[in-house]
Amino acid sequence: MANTASARKRIRQIERRTERNRARKSRVRTFIRDVEGAIASANKDEAVAALRRAQPELQRAAGKGVVPKNTVARKISRLSKRIKALSAP
Repeated sequence: MANTASARKRIRQIERRTERNRARKSRVRTFIRDVEGAIASANKDEAVAALRRAQPELQRAAGKGVVPKNTVARKISRLSKRIKALSAP
């Protein structure tokens, strides 16, 4: 257990930050799931729209340090590649 007032404050701050980060990570996963669902239904227009909605959320999470920047770049790239493959014969 924390002995000093500053240590108790740090614990409170960490709890708040953890809660926010958990919510951000959950939102990111939800947006990615939406894009993957649109890809699975083979609806290119819907998939493109879902990716447009997901991209800022992913980049925001990277900017806040919740997920690494390269991870976000990789995910966006792979989703884009899968969407582009939908129109190919």
